[in-house]
Amino acid sequence: MTDTPIPGWTLERLHKGYGQALEETEVLYDSQTDHQRLRVFENPRFGRVMTLDGVVQVTEADNFIYHEMLTHVPILAHGAAKRVLIIGGGDGGMAREALRHPSVESVTMVEIDAGVVEFCKTYLPGISQGAFDDPRLNLVIDDGAAFMRNTDQKFDVIVVDSTDPIGPGEVLFTDTFYGHAKRALTQDGILVTQNGVPFVQGEELTNSMRAFKALFADWGCYMATVPTYAGGPMAFGWGTDGPGRTVALDELEARFAAAAIQTDYYTPEIHRAAFALPGYVRRLMP
Repeated sequence: MTDTPIPGWTLERLHKGYGQALEETEVLYDSQTDHQRLRVFENPRFGRVMTLDGVVQVTEADNFIYHEMLTHVPILAHGAAKRVLIIGGGDGGMAREALRHPSVESVTMVEIDAGVVEFCKTYLPGISQGAFDDPRLNLVIDDGAAFMRNTDQKFDVIVVDSTDPIGPGEVLFTDTFYGHAKRALTQDGILVTQNGVPFVQGEELTNSMRAFKALFADWGCYMATVPTYAGGPMAFGWGTDGPGRTVALDELEARFAAAAIQTDYYTPEIHRAAFALPGYVRRLMP
């Protein structure tokens, strides 16, 4: 749901009784695709901003937090990830970060809307930074739930970079989808998911965690604060039957150094600390 409180501004009202306003100094793109309404505009604080159906998906300024935490945490926790699957991620930012790991041999990215990919290549090239041209990337235009249900491939890390559980993204928050995702993991594989902002989307997190608890030996979530994902820190779902969460700090530091990756948010210390949950989030765990 969107509104214009004053000329030149857009108001996101994803959550009941709460919203965020962003100034639009220039609208670069505004079009309805087969699946959703796509817009890109310039903002003096966040640079180019992309919205889907009026909800902020990515900005040039703060996307690094989200993308680094959903890729580097599971890849470095795994320690030997070669095959990565991304569900969603049409802006290319998740692929960008996953492909920075020299140990990653292939990244399969499944995006439901080809229009989003082409749009982002044209209007937000700084997000993907050439990821779509990397020969290790396999871009599949398909429904993520259908792909997960039908695939016979196995992946070391699966990243669900979904929109919120409304519209096309709703099916990616179901017990059945998570079950199919677990089947597609290797023995010590790790599943991570976008699980919204617990302060205003607590039920969403609880429902996902109930499914994770039934599926994985080690389940839960970790957190990071992304300024334009309004309402407080975001939760990222975590599920594995492997030892990923127990990796010691010195081992994470060694893996991070070996990868030779320059990050703006992720550090091994942040990696470990992100799993420490505030009380209100702990109480959302089933």
